[in-house]
Amino acid sequence: MEWYKKGANEVFKNLDTSKNGLSEREAAKRLEKVGPNEIAKPSKAIPLIIFLRQFKSILIYILLAAVLISAFLGHWLDAEVIAIILILNAFLGFYQEYRAEKALEALEKLSAPHARVIRDGKEIGILAKDICDKRSSFRHT
Repeated sequence: MEWYKKGANEVFKNLDTSKNGLSEREAAKRLEKVGPNEIAKPSKAIPLIIFLRQFKSILIYILLAAVLISAFLGHWLDAEVIAIILILNAFLGFYQEYRAEKALEALEKLSAPHARVIRDGKEIGILAKDICDKRSSFRHT
């Protein structure tokens, strides 16, 4: 919905509010019904999954095939060297990705946007995640 094209009275009517804003009770009721105004967070990556993702590349598959072929042909030293490089690469990639995930989690904790709203006729500051409307579709437009 293109809210910016609507007049104030029409917006108040559509959102079932007024120039005095919502009452604290109505805001709490809507928040409970609709839930917080947040983007769904992806589930946290399990360290084992992060490690296994390091082997998800066509080049890694080619090197794994080279390890198998070298071993099959009896070139054990070549197979061992390639396998060690693959494992070192996986640990290095795991370390970098794991640290990046932890850094993102820390940043998310630091960034909690705030908003100015009118409650019971008074302008107050609240966390942006606590803004909601009685209609869940409003949160996504």
